[in-house]
Amino acid sequence: MNSSSEFLNQILDVIENKIAPITSEYVKEGNMYFGGAIVKKDDLSLVCADSNKMTEWLLLHGEVSCLRTYNALPAEGKPEAADCIMVSTHEPCALCLAAITWSGFNKMYFLFRSGFNKMYFLFSYEDYKPVFDCTKILKEVFGSETGGYRRENSYWSSYHIAELVEALPEGEEKKALQSRVSALRVRYDGINKVFEDSAKAKGITFPRTAGED
Repeated sequence: MNSSSEFLNQILDVIENKIAPITSEYVKEGNMYFGGAIVKKDDLSLVCADSNKMTEWLLLHGEVSCLRTYNALPAEGKPEAADCIMVSTHEPCALCLAAITWSGFNKMYFLFRSGFNKMYFLFSYEDYKPVFDCTKILKEVFGSETGGYRRENSYWSSYHIAELVEALPEGEEKKALQSRVSALRVRYDGINKVFEDSAKAKGITFPRTAGED
């Protein structure tokens, strides 16, 4: 695990400058505010970035959309998944965790917790109905008694960027990173508001998963 302030700043650069601008456009169409990017491990250069496109297909969550873009890259010059890092704006859900696993990535970093102890999608407008309860899926389908998952396992390791920032020694570098995380939180709150307004204006609804009450 790399948790240096230089590394964390570079990862935040990817979210701020590569993922967020893409997501800011797609939420206008009623897509959710989740996004992902793939970067090379050796120099953190961008391989690809993409955003949630659930208005195209319900399964195109942010990470899955990014994986589709990665898969479509020309084979020549495309780095192997094991030589890359998956970067997510939000903690991957059960679907995205499975997709990342099957794709062969062994390192992932996410900025915001999605809240596995509550409804994964929970937005403010009154007539929205959550698509699914990720905790329930992990319990019912995967047999997880707690509704959680192992961040360290034989397939990959997953790291919460905000937690890594908080674990840094006190000082100006930590304060600067904390400010960046706070600013991104405000930015994504605004991006989410655009999604909510757009989805409501367009009358976009997502079908509820079988098994949800």
